[in-house]
Amino acid sequence: MEHEKQRRFRDLLRSMRVRILAAIIGLLFVSSIVSVALSRGLLFESLDDEIRDNLMREEEEFRRLAGGTDPRTGEPFGTDVRAIFDVYFDREVPDEGETLLAFIDGELYDSAQAQDATGAEDLDTAIERWLALTRPQSGSIDAEEGQIRYIALPLPEGEPPGLFVVANFPAYERGEIDDALRTQTITQLLALILASLLGLALAGRVLRPLQSLAQTARGISDSDLTQRIPVAGRDEASQIARTFNDMLARLEQAFTTQRRFLDDAGHELRVPLTVIRGHVELLELDTDPAERRATIAIVTDEIDRMDRIVNDLLLLARAEQPDFVRAAALDLRELTIGIHRKATALGDRDWRLAAPAAATIVADGQLLTQALVQLASNACQHTSRGATIWIGAKADGASARLWVRDDGDGVPAEQAERIFQRFTRGTARGHGSGAGLGLSIVRAIAEAHGGSARLVPHAGRGAWFEIVLPARPSSGEVVDRGPLAHTART
Repeated sequence: MEHEKQRRFRDLLRSMRVRILAAIIGLLFVSSIVSVALSRGLLFESLDDEIRDNLMREEEEFRRLAGGTDPRTGEPFGTDVRAIFDVYFDREVPDEGETLLAFIDGELYDSAQAQDATGAEDLDTAIERWLALTRPQSGSIDAEEGQIRYIALPLPEGEPPGLFVVANFPAYERGEIDDALRTQTITQLLALILASLLGLALAGRVLRPLQSLAQTARGISDSDLTQRIPVAGRDEASQIARTFNDMLARLEQAFTTQRRFLDDAGHELRVPLTVIRGHVELLELDTDPAERRATIAIVTDEIDRMDRIVNDLLLLARAEQPDFVRAAALDLRELTIGIHRKATALGDRDWRLAAPAAATIVADGQLLTQALVQLASNACQHTSRGATIWIGAKADGASARLWVRDDGDGVPAEQAERIFQRFTRGTARGHGSGAGLGLSIVRAIAEAHGGSARLVPHAGRGAWFEIVLPARPSSGEVVDRGPLAHTART
């Protein structure tokens, strides 16, 4: 049981949906990490620009104030450093992360700081460095509190000398950026996990036709090709399933045709083979030359019959192939006249022609000739010498009809449909020696053209067989066979 669970887990990891999902998740994860890193860099750069601008603004405001007049007296500040510092600190509020420092004679005179900035009491090392300056300076210092960005302005002409420093501590704001990005990263990871679970479920639903395809393929055997994959939707997986179903249908048809051919051949060839074997065995016993010639004639006749049966079976098998009909534009009148001319050689009958007016149909002339001659041959077999047989055709805008009619005994009503089945022989007259495949071939040729063959019910004697063809065949290839032909797929 444990081994089965491990096998299923391994199969899941190797499945297409997991691999596709893993690739997508990997790309999204990498893109998320890259986007967070880029955002962090851009935000830090923007913060540095903002700090630089704030420091320069504080410097500019201090210089402008020091070069102006004391609003309390209306007199210029001159060298009165204390007055400059008093007015400045009264009106100035430090920006975020900022500390303002004023020194007189090396001693801290006044200071102001934002809530997230460091006070003067924690800046001994930096203050010692600033007090040593003799000219304005801007820069940064790495201290225990983090980086310090500053601008220091010594006032050596003051009485007494002074020093103004504006310092900024970006550590807090950078921490806020990191916290926001950390929250964003966690949110993206949670969303990615949730999307992965949903994607795994959706991928299984989308790829379900492929799973059905695999199950169906495993369940198919050489004796059962009837299974199909249920298809719903129009996505790529559904298209694959439809294509697979179409392939199964073609395979089923091919195997059915092959199996039918083998069954028919085995069924129909057994009798002539038995006859041939029996007579060949008798050849050793026949001493009379006349009897040997008679035996050889029987064997030869059975071999000819086998040849006809095989050819007919091959024709029926080919009739189910898509390239069986090679259609071309035909003159129906000329076709009918040619068939009538060939039929007159079949027997001593009163052959009559009902030729239509000039009309053009699209069909395979060789196959239609074979079908009509077959019907004419059947009419000969089931009529007596001198009987009348009509061959005719008619065309309108929707269809073309070709028929053979005789005045013989006709076909019993109970055989009207069964007579087109394979190996079915008519019983109106007993001298037919065929294998019972003639009318099956006629129907196969008609259906290959997208038409039909039928026994027409009518008043009077005889049988009336008719082939009905559409104006254009439903399948087959149109080929150039003369001045009337055209090349178009039908």
